[in-house]
Amino acid sequence: MSKLWNMTPPGPVRKHGRKGLLAAALCLALSGLTLGCMKSGSGNASSEKLTVFNYGDYVDRATIKMFEKETGIKVNYEEYVTPEDMYTKYKSGVINYDLICSTEYMVEKLVREDELEKIDYSQMENMDNLDPVYMDFCSEFDPGHQYAVPYFFGTVGILYNTEMVDEEINSWGILWEEKYKNQIIMENSIRDAFLVPLKWKGYSLNTENEKELREAQRLLMDQKHLVEAYLVDETRDAMIAGDAALAVTYSGDATEAMDSNDNLDYVVPDEGSNIWFDCWFIPKTCRHKEEAQKFIDFMNREDIAAMNFDYIYYGTPNKAVYDSLDQETREDRTIFPDQDVLDKCEVFSYLGKEMDTLYNRMWKELKSY
Repeated sequence: MSKLWNMTPPGPVRKHGRKGLLAAALCLALSGLTLGCMKSGSGNASSEKLTVFNYGDYVDRATIKMFEKETGIKVNYEEYVTPEDMYTKYKSGVINYDLICSTEYMVEKLVREDELEKIDYSQMENMDNLDPVYMDFCSEFDPGHQYAVPYFFGTVGILYNTEMVDEEINSWGILWEEKYKNQIIMENSIRDAFLVPLKWKGYSLNTENEKELREAQRLLMDQKHLVEAYLVDETRDAMIAGDAALAVTYSGDATEAMDSNDNLDYVVPDEGSNIWFDCWFIPKTCRHKEEAQKFIDFMNREDIAAMNFDYIYYGTPNKAVYDSLDQETREDRTIFPDQDVLDKCEVFSYLGKEMDTLYNRMWKELKSY
């Protein structure tokens, strides 16, 4: 495997894994249903079309058909690849999106730009299904829970091959050990890459201290000769194939990889890491707020959230779903970290345009080093 630098946006880039056996069966069962029923009451078909914008392949499509059948609200469902792609298309104003799902730092950015509508939780029946532990994390980027509702969450950690690594992993520092030269995969994403040395040295992943950031950059430069590749989507397959011993990756990708290779395991180092959230929010372009809130509430209903969990297989903040899972799944610490791990994790904050510029400059310097 040759060393690779792919161009990536400044924010975290997430690959969304899934294990949809039950979901696929349900989708096939529902695919033949006619979903043309209209919602009772006033209004016509055109006033009840909901335009939803989400990551690619990040919902069980059967749940959308169920929503349409139960409510009579037609869903125009669109997909994007990265949060930056979403932001660019949203800001272009070409389409009036009613509802968007994206990452926590994008929520914070859009709130700062006064681009989001407040959510009326009094109109929702299923909000009590959400676990207060994860709602507390969300308050870091959405104080008072005014604008966003969590959909899935996960961590960033180290996926490793137990046949190639014969020591206990408890620190990010293992990624600087010479004996693993050309056996290390790093995330090809600016902030996901920088969080590794920042947390290793005890700094916040949201630091705006240039001295700390330059120290992290120097550590990444010192590490560069050890790194086999800088990847995102390809990491999972490379680890399954045994192409590397260690990889910085997302917990969802780690879960999928571990399902395919029994020699793989995943750990969040003791210094802590990032816990991320993808959330539903209503942009100012929304023309159907009532319908958008109904869709969010529908996604939080236990049976619907369970279908999406089975399809995506990332951590669900829905406590009703968690409580219904079998013991083995509930105790899978890759998907549902222990509280002591959560206590050491931080949520990415949007740091503003000046910090984006600094990060981009340091990233280019690292790539050309």
